[in-house]
Amino acid sequence: MTTLRRLLLATTALAVVGSPALAQPKVKTGIEVLLKDSLHLVRGKRVGLLTNHSGRLPDGTSTVDALFRTPGVKLTALFGPEHGIRGVAKAGEKIATEVDPATGVMVYSLYGDVRAPTPEMLKTVDVLLYDIQDVGARVYTYQWTMALALEAAGKAGVPFIILDRPNPIRADKVDGGMLDTAFSSLVGLHPVALRYGFTPGELGRWLVGSGRVKAEVKVVPMQGYKRAMYYEDTGLPWVHPSPNLRNNDANVLYTGTVFFEGVNVSEGRGTDNPFAQVGASWLTDAGAIVKALNDKKIPGVWFDSVLKPVEAGYEFGGQTIPMIRATVTDRDAVVPVNVGAHMLRAIYERHKDKWEWRKGSIDRLSGSARLREAVEKDGGIEALLPVYQAEANKFLTESKKYWIYK
Repeated sequence: MTTLRRLLLATTALAVVGSPALAQPKVKTGIEVLLKDSLHLVRGKRVGLLTNHSGRLPDGTSTVDALFRTPGVKLTALFGPEHGIRGVAKAGEKIATEVDPATGVMVYSLYGDVRAPTPEMLKTVDVLLYDIQDVGARVYTYQWTMALALEAAGKAGVPFIILDRPNPIRADKVDGGMLDTAFSSLVGLHPVALRYGFTPGELGRWLVGSGRVKAEVKVVPMQGYKRAMYYEDTGLPWVHPSPNLRNNDANVLYTGTVFFEGVNVSEGRGTDNPFAQVGASWLTDAGAIVKALNDKKIPGVWFDSVLKPVEAGYEFGGQTIPMIRATVTDRDAVVPVNVGAHMLRAIYERHKDKWEWRKGSIDRLSGSARLREAVEKDGGIEALLPVYQAEANKFLTESKKYWIYK
């Protein structure tokens, strides 16, 4: 049976892109800092670890391996989020609980019938660590699995330590509307802006400091990190945070193009660039839609029409379909939620006969019913987007007290 270590290293070989082997990253992540000068936080304790393939050192060593072989650290439980501890399962696929054959440590799934560690799972844990690369978007399951684990640890009296990592799309930019808690789910559990401008550690501080979660949380901060950094600026090797976010431009666009998961238009899964292109077999007028979108002169982005094959097993699988591709021309100028909203409206108004909302999904993804209602109304998007930005600006101001980095 293939060991966890070999699988993680195989994942690295496929997914890590970035600095040459001899390059020295500008930023040291929380796990590096922990191992270098903060081992007193875990030494002599039974350690639980919530992580996946993105929890690793710059040389590719997984956090699992690094902690397991560190003298004085006893790794007693592993916890895996969506896509599994190795990051290879498809979106939404339930993950099984299993024993890690390399270490003999139990790997508990938090993306199946159970979404948070149970008291039974935490019986062998004195401290619970979190080390997963985030994407900076509310519409993502990893940070809300962290929130649920933080809450469970608090109830069990187990300290929770976040090994911090960068916000890959800048932590000083906040946009998109706020979550209406009536639409809370694992893709948006607490009321933050769509692009919320936190690192994982800062989000944990906000969850506890704002009273959303009762727990003891500590953060092992990064060294050398600045809020205005994109992931590439950190010097850290790139690891796909999940199977369909393969580059940082897709990460940037994700807070807008993810809305297409809530309609019968492909968000690009099964193509060569998920979340940077959307399409459908019936989108035969993609060229005209592209012209209309480019005529809007949406800052920081350019649109093209393309034909793309879709892998079997995905929406429109086995077909070559017309798609609209968004190319980021200026990351600092683009507001992804505006890109996604205008794309939705441009396709909707020409294809009302083909269009199908997945109502539960689109409202959870956008955080309320407002986006769906705006897309269906002439001038609705133009009226909604300034409201979104005002909410984001307010959240930015209120969130600064939880910042760790400048």
